[in-house]
Amino acid sequence: MTTAKTVFITGCSSGIGYSTAIELRKRGHRVICSARKSDDVRCLQAEGFECLQLDLADSASIQQAVQLLTALTAGAVDALFNNAAFGQPGAVEDLSRAALRNQFETNLFGTHELTNLIIPLMRRQGHGRIIYNSSILGFVAMKYRGAYNASKFALEGLADTLRLELRGSGIDIVLIEPGPIASLFRQNALIKYKEYIDAENSFHKETYLAMAARLQKPGPAAPFTLPAEAVAAKVIHALEAHKPKSRYPVTFPTHLFACLKRLLPTAWLDKILVSIE
Repeated sequence: MTTAKTVFITGCSSGIGYSTAIELRKRGHRVICSARKSDDVRCLQAEGFECLQLDLADSASIQQAVQLLTALTAGAVDALFNNAAFGQPGAVEDLSRAALRNQFETNLFGTHELTNLIIPLMRRQGHGRIIYNSSILGFVAMKYRGAYNASKFALEGLADTLRLELRGSGIDIVLIEPGPIASLFRQNALIKYKEYIDAENSFHKETYLAMAARLQKPGPAAPFTLPAEAVAAKVIHALEAHKPKSRYPVTFPTHLFACLKRLLPTAWLDKILVSIE
């Protein structure tokens, strides 16, 4: 039997976070969820989850959530799944400083601050698992995803460094690397595209028209798209394994491009990546 663990998950309103919370609860773990919007918090509580309101772009919100989490668990948190994130579309030359900052506030800075507040709890108990939901775009870059690429590259850099620095502490660092997963990611990306990208005055105007259409297209947007449960399965292994892997690729494209990045010259890999919409 798997020993029940207390797991805190960010970004549980839908998609990967929600699916992971469901699957971990089925396996007997104590799951404490978080969501940015109060309506989503209430919905999760109505489903029987312990749930905290947490906005990773707001330092005060992070600190308050950790205080509540510490009180709920008496400071005993076995695992943190850093899942909450979003994607800011747009060509790099069209990304304002504000757009890039907004992307990093949630995907990197907030995640980093939360993690640093949880580490002391894990140090005191002598064990813990910190699991980051990264991406295939954490190690290969794709067009018109520069802000998201950069945030996930940076996240992987921090996670890799933290793994070295926590060696011997009993705290394991794990990266989950999904590729295309069925979620509300595209819908949320469309909102950020409209908020920050001035398509009408951009050199990339025609490309943006096609991109906006793809973001609104129902159903899977890419081949080999898997359901969110595929990520949840990797999180389960990362949580329950005696010695978890440092990285868990999820979809076929993630496995493929991890191999291509190791084997191909950059120019060859670029020819493949530039053809992907």
